[in-house]
Amino acid sequence: MKRFLILLAMISAACCSAQNTTLPINQTTLTLNNGVVIPQFGLGVYSIPAGETTYNSVLAALKAGYRHIDTAHAYQNERSVGQAVKDSGIPREEIWITSKLWPNEYGEGVTLKQLDKMLARLGLEYLDLVYLHQPLGDYNGAWKELEKALEMGKVCAIGISDFDFNDELFESIVVPAKVKPQMFQIECHPYAQREHWQEMAAKYNIQIESWFPLGGRDSHGEILRDPVINAIAQAHGKSAAQVIIRWHLQKGFCVVPGSSNPAHIQENIESFSFTLSDDEMKQIAALNKEKRYFTMTYDQIKAWMGDYELWD
Repeated sequence: MKRFLILLAMISAACCSAQNTTLPINQTTLTLNNGVVIPQFGLGVYSIPAGETTYNSVLAALKAGYRHIDTAHAYQNERSVGQAVKDSGIPREEIWITSKLWPNEYGEGVTLKQLDKMLARLGLEYLDLVYLHQPLGDYNGAWKELEKALEMGKVCAIGISDFDFNDELFESIVVPAKVKPQMFQIECHPYAQREHWQEMAAKYNIQIESWFPLGGRDSHGEILRDPVINAIAQAHGKSAAQVIIRWHLQKGFCVVPGSSNPAHIQENIESFSFTLSDDEMKQIAALNKEKRYFTMTYDQIKAWMGDYELWD
């Protein structure tokens, strides 16, 4: 049995190290602090209904050239993502797949078992990236289990999501960790550029991934209507969304805009077809007002999510 586990770890580790970095239409990659290479751009499937809608969205994205899909147990569409990946005909090692564990799946003796269930839902032998989705529950115990999963080859990279309520919370998991997070997922866009968290992530050599990269539904399209962004878009013959995605890419963030609209899925990946000038980047930098659209406090998060459990 021990020999089998060692062999499995070697095979999975080889898949991680063999991640295809030659991506369609000149897409870019980032190298994480453990040497693993991640496609910088992908499709997020947050709030996309499970079943046909998620399945078709992922297939459309993969057909358009996407090679990075971001899901989560909480999104309840992992099976649809896994089926689309399988049916795409694209070799598994060419597609980066991210998912996220929910707080009731945290803890020593718990998280590894829940990770196995996640792999079963997705129909995968390994995951490219697994996040701890929220800073609740026994996240330190869960982190120890993710470190084991990394060593076993069940995952290629591990990260934390939404640990940005304050420095103490962030450092309560990062400082004691034997393996520092490779990824840190937070709300980030031109109106909330999260400069402090850029500095904190850089301090520990952690890569930032942006959620709500275009502002999200709660923004009601506010950033997409910004006159500065639209003037830049007009100058390039591009859309406001493409300009914002291009800004994320040139800032060095990992970015996973979500959509179930095939036209938007195609439009978003065409953000690689132009470059913003230094002056245009400065104009967008000047838009920062640290205006977030997800405004719950940590206490509100604990009250809202603390008793919510996901089992599958």
